Amino acid sequence: MGSSAIPASGGHRTGSRRTRLAGLATAALVAVGSGALAVVFTGTASAGTIGAGSYTETLPAGAKLPSGCGSVSTNPRENVTANAPKGAVPTNDWWSSLLFKKGDDCNFSQALYAHPVAYRPSATGLGLSYEQTPAISGSPTGLGEYHFPYAQKVVAGVAGLNAPKALVDGWTDWTVTPSWTDGTRTLKATIGHGLPLSYYQVTGGDALLSVTGPPTAWQNSGNRLGFSIAGQDYVAWAPSGATWSASGNTFRSNLAGKGYFTVAVLPTTTASSTADKIALADSWNQYAHNHVTGTRVSYSYNQGTGTVNTTYGFTTTAREGSGSGTVIALYPHQWRYLTGSTPASQTYVSPRGRMKIVTGTQFQTTMKYTGVLPEIPAVADNSGADLTTITNYLNAELNNPADFRGDDTYWTGKGLGRAARIAEIADQLNLTAVRDKALGVIKTRITDWFTASAGKTSRVFYYDKNWGTLIGYPASYASDEDLNDHHFHYGYYVAAAATLAKFDPNWASAGQYGGMVDLLIRDANNYDRNDTRFPYLRDFDIYAGHDWASGHGAFGAGNNQESSSEGQNFSNALIQWGQATGNAAVRDAGIWLHTTQAAAINEYWFDVTGENFPSQWGHNYAAIVWGSGGAYATWFSGEHALVVGINMLPMTGGQLYLGDHPQAVRDTYAELVRNNGGEPQQWRDMHWQYLALGDGDAALSKFRASGGNYTSEEGESKAHTFHWIRNLAALGTIDKTVTANHPLAKVFTKNGAKTYVASNITGSTLNVAFSDGRTMSLPAGKTVTVGALNWSGGNAGGGGVVSPPSSPPPSSCTTGPLLSQGKTATASSLENADYPASRAVDGDVATRWSSAFADPQWLQVDLGATQTLTRAELVWEAAYGTAYTIQTSTNGTSWTAAATVTGGDGGTDTLTLSGSGRYVRVNGTTRATPYGYSLFEFRVYGACGTTVTPTTAPTTAPTTTPPAAGTSWAAGTAYTVGTVVTYSGVRYQCRQAHTSLTGWEPPNALSLWLPL
Repeated sequence: MGSSAIPASGGHRTGSRRTRLAGLATAALVAVGSGALAVVFTGTASAGTIGAGSYTETLPAGAKLPSGCGSVSTNPRENVTANAPKGAVPTNDWWSSLLFKKGDDCNFSQALYAHPVAYRPSATGLGLSYEQTPAISGSPTGLGEYHFPYAQKVVAGVAGLNAPKALVDGWTDWTVTPSWTDGTRTLKATIGHGLPLSYYQVTGGDALLSVTGPPTAWQNSGNRLGFSIAGQDYVAWAPSGATWSASGNTFRSNLAGKGYFTVAVLPTTTASSTADKIALADSWNQYAHNHVTGTRVSYSYNQGTGTVNTTYGFTTTAREGSGSGTVIALYPHQWRYLTGSTPASQTYVSPRGRMKIVTGTQFQTTMKYTGVLPEIPAVADNSGADLTTITNYLNAELNNPADFRGDDTYWTGKGLGRAARIAEIADQLNLTAVRDKALGVIKTRITDWFTASAGKTSRVFYYDKNWGTLIGYPASYASDEDLNDHHFHYGYYVAAAATLAKFDPNWASAGQYGGMVDLLIRDANNYDRNDTRFPYLRDFDIYAGHDWASGHGAFGAGNNQESSSEGQNFSNALIQWGQATGNAAVRDAGIWLHTTQAAAINEYWFDVTGENFPSQWGHNYAAIVWGSGGAYATWFSGEHALVVGINMLPMTGGQLYLGDHPQAVRDTYAELVRNNGGEPQQWRDMHWQYLALGDGDAALSKFRASGGNYTSEEGESKAHTFHWIRNLAALGTIDKTVTANHPLAKVFTKNGAKTYVASNITGSTLNVAFSDGRTMSLPAGKTVTVGALNWSGGNAGGGGVVSPPSSPPPSSCTTGPLLSQGKTATASSLENADYPASRAVDGDVATRWSSAFADPQWLQVDLGATQTLTRAELVWEAAYGTAYTIQTSTNGTSWTAAATVTGGDGGTDTLTLSGSGRYVRVNGTTRATPYGYSLFEFRVYGACGTTVTPTTAPTTAPTTTPPAAGTSWAAGTAYTVGTVVTYSGVRYQCRQAHTSLTGWEPPNALSLWLPL
């Protein structure tokens, strides 16, 4: 759950949530004052309708508005300048306390943890801090925290500045520009995530750097100043022609009358020599006056390859010269998936671990999306005694499937989530009475909330035009006053609506209640930049890779997020809703959010690599992530079971990312038992379900030993807990190496045997292909498993699914075989020897060809003989071509254009070809990025009935007779489709005719071989 000014948020223990844990660091404690302001509305009530649903635009009687300092309650733009972007103001960000002023600093803000630098505005300018040593409280077996607290070392400002307030002059995806004026002098500063350089514009006086304590200047030459204070190294650049003068603890420059300067914090240590510092500053000179004036994320989901590509772009404006680009520090969840860039050797210390450095105007990441499920499949509890057990548990829920514990948005959501899980399981097992009762409760309750009848004050959503937000009343945990936790609360509504949509698509249609669901999505995390009714991605910090819970973030430790899993519940809800309603934009936004945040959660809450938390802290798990650090503590309880369990609920098919690292699961559970002095007694069901992701057999043993004699977590049911644990014990752990061309698919492995799962929520047959070569045909409405465990169940048939790239059924042929794979490929150039042309035709989407950084460039493949051609597929890395031509040739000399592309947008391009040729070439003429052309795969297909011909004059003459079924695989052998071989004791079946080469052993070439 999150945070609030009270402090409470999204909770589980209503009585105890009002008391702050004594173990939380002093840095995190702030006096929060002003309650809701009295607001009087006049005029007639107004309401907005959307389809059959409606919301009110008149504040319900007794309801509270967002509240803060001054008139911010009714004028949230009180703290922005006239230059600030129009539309709804952002909240729930790392810098929100600058705009949404609240608590003990109504003029400036709390510390702003941008990483690697922290900042804090004051009357005289902007303070800077770069702490490299954590402050640790508590103990390794008890409650505790670590922080890299703000400890001001420098203030960048204007001589004589004494501003009464800091305002917000602008913002982009992960930067903000604070603004000061005292009527005579002005200062604007641009700061942001991943920016070790901060940029300043001043009028009315000299630039002034005030240092806390005596600084050591290790360089003061021309316009550049280098100095150290308390182990931190800074460089300041004035414009060309200007100088810096030193006097005591201050440095001053008239900026040669040009009014701009830049300050950088260096990634140096106390062991760094002066020569090292100067050399690094020299290398950054080219970026010093390229002020960052914009940041923007773009992302794409490649359904065919199951990959998510993200580009983080930086717009720079050269204050002098004509340069571009800047210095960029990457978080671990970014540099672990970095493509197209090589980080420098230096790194920054941060509360999230090491930050690595690249330079330029952008960088890209590529992550695998390994799928979510509507629910774990009933592979093990569909018969025998276990079927009796689950049936009894489900029938016990017939009269109260939601078990609502409150009427506010959070507790309503929890109940809806509980009912959705029961409906999904009951449907799998054909217990239609239980399923329909749960669906009926969901439909009735959500419809009530989605209806704003005249005079209604409860179970109603209110849209506030000033704040650009949709608040549900009764609100809870300051979701109204502080705009806390909207993603936590509304994720349950959207997820339950997605389950309902599979069985009642009419209810989910735009003409009925689908539009109201979309409003909830847009409020919490608006996916549409053109919709100014709500801020873009309100709760999600684009660069940090995760949500923030507090709307204002007015804490000494920055903003915070507890219950990262409830944030993921929202992301999963978008995937399920988008898939069920055929809305690709919503689905893909959910996939990007879910994939990015899964990486961040495993890094910063669970530290699965053991690299990010301070070694002295002693914990391998954090319940709360703060701007300045992390805490093994919660907002509402000091019980170890709740501290650990808060990042596990609700356990759904969207939380399987928690099992991506099974050993980390086992380690976290072991730490809980150690700290607790024995097995947990509270939320035992949540811990067993979590343990099942790392050791299903152990979890099942614990559940069976309990005999069902335990108290369920408030959003859980014993039916769901048993179903989850029993089936994971059979399926095993997550196989995160395999992707699918369908979003609702997952792969599990146990004792080396894989089970493939996919869910078809449509009324038509669906074909699904996995990246290791396994394919599945799913009947309408069914969830199906194949491989080690084979099962089919479910009756959902109403979803308006966004179809995956289709795989032709075996009995038909729309395009012929893949001709290019494994053939000889050449290219005009290589970025380096690690990216040869052969990588683009090796059948592996994790490898690639990359060219030199220039236009034009080409890649060609020799098919071995002239073939009739039908189709080409290009799977681009982030460095793609916007303009290129596919050319064919019979002799490798004379070329004919077969397809021309302009305005390409990357991802996967599928092009229709005609004619014939032995050689096929992609000729790139315009690059989309400063990098070269980079292809994961270049695939060329022939006509139906075409025989794949080996390249002429192979190095080793192949055997012409295929081996008998079951003989050992051997290099230099011609294999035909269907041939069965053994390798290291495992049997494989040939999927595509080819001549084997060394390095193409079946485990290394699963595009060619299907494990049996």
